[in-house]
Amino acid sequence: MMDSFATATGRKDAHGHPQQLSQLLRNLALDAGPKITLRDLAIAMEDRSFGAFLVVFALPNLIPLPPGATFILGLPLIFVAWQMLASRRTRLWLPQRMGDYAFENQTFFVFVNRISPWLQRAESLIRPRGWFLGSRFCERLVGLLALVLAVVIFLPIPFGNWLPAFALAVIGFAHTERDGLGLVAGALIGIVSLAVAFSVIAAAGALLAFLV
Repeated sequence: MMDSFATATGRKDAHGHPQQLSQLLRNLALDAGPKITLRDLAIAMEDRSFGAFLVVFALPNLIPLPPGATFILGLPLIFVAWQMLASRRTRLWLPQRMGDYAFENQTFFVFVNRISPWLQRAESLIRPRGWFLGSRFCERLVGLLALVLAVVIFLPIPFGNWLPAFALAVIGFAHTERDGLGLVAGALIGIVSLAVAFSVIAAAGALLAFLV
């Protein structure tokens, strides 16, 4: 099955550039079997799986959520970012139980059709250019920043989760599209978001000390 996935997704387009995420997902939905597992997705995306799963797990954090939801949604981000930093693998590894999670291809196809217009708009801004992550060391540095951002998302910091999640979504999408400029932009947003989060923590600590 994964041989057909590799053929369907392909590593390069007709111009020698990495396939755009919208194309990759659409080809995968058209050529896959009746069901798709998370492991299938990770294998099909190969060395772009780190970025793709960062996007998948970061996006839910951009919508209003009930208190405590970040404890659940932040854990997968920590899991992906940690592997990006520490793993010797070039693609995401999933535990058996998580990797075996399957969903109907028909549902996946509908989902891809719904998000494709949004992905294509983002792809008009984020595209292959100036890619500098040619070594595992450079990718580990990005993984370190992603891990710190994921931990901040996991923590219950008032108004401190949205901007780190947005930064991770940009970093993940730029990683998937091999956009060095987009990756730098995402990193800068991430650094600003960390400054904001630490300012909130410092202000809360000062207020608590004043009240005590």
